[in-house]
Amino acid sequence: MLSETLKNKYQLCEEIGRGRFGVISRVFCPSTQSSFACKSIDKRLLSDPTDRECLENEPKIMTLLSPHSNIVQIYDMFESDDTLQLIIDLCQPFTLYDKILEPDMSEPKAAAYMQQLMLGLAHCHRFGIVHRDIKPDNIFFDFRGNLKIGDFGSSTWLGEVGTADGLVGTPYYVAPEVVMGRAYNEKADVWSAGVVLYVMLAGVPPFYGETAEEIFEAVLRGNLRFPSRIFRSVSAEVKDLLRKMICRDVSRRWSAEQVLRHPWILNGGETISMD
Repeated sequence: MLSETLKNKYQLCEEIGRGRFGVISRVFCPSTQSSFACKSIDKRLLSDPTDRECLENEPKIMTLLSPHSNIVQIYDMFESDDTLQLIIDLCQPFTLYDKILEPDMSEPKAAAYMQQLMLGLAHCHRFGIVHRDIKPDNIFFDFRGNLKIGDFGSSTWLGEVGTADGLVGTPYYVAPEVVMGRAYNEKADVWSAGVVLYVMLAGVPPFYGETAEEIFEAVLRGNLRFPSRIFRSVSAEVKDLLRKMICRDVSRRWSAEQVLRHPWILNGGETISMD
């Protein structure tokens, strides 16, 4: 339900998504003849202080990062005692997760997606922001086909010390230093993006288990493998990039900017060499 103030500018259309704390609907702005998404959050469902902090941070972070072609943009915000409503980019009704399920995921296609993802992450990191929940479900596409990083509810500023803490993220994609409870920096996002790339090429994550605890144990072991039955036709170049992104030693793990300069990215995934 739209607030009265919001109704003066936008017309409510159909519901297009639903989450833990509210719904996402399409809205239409008559003055600009444009459609947007309205993320409506029910503040009464936020009993956890951490959730409340994320609620307060998300619009601030999105405003700081907007506009960027590879980040979901925020245009407006309306708040009442019970609800927070964000007017953001309207994206297509699928995510990168849906793209991964398609049978025609090639290295050039994966490289194109990864380049856009890393451009968005490099932009975040220049502002001292770590996303903390990079995964295919949080990577969207606008109606021009641009990849867009979304869902900044888990994001945080690194601050003057340049680090964050707290176990935040999704088990398959979370970096080992996060699992260990250490202070971490923006390179935790690079690990997660590396796992996304691995999943794009393999269809399965590099570290897995039946429970979150088992997955965390596999992440901590960090034994990055390329099973021949899955990676038989995958190039040596992309395996090299994966080793640089999914690297347990944070000091040796590449930054988003370095990933963007890797030959596999620069060549658009076009390669003929093999292991």
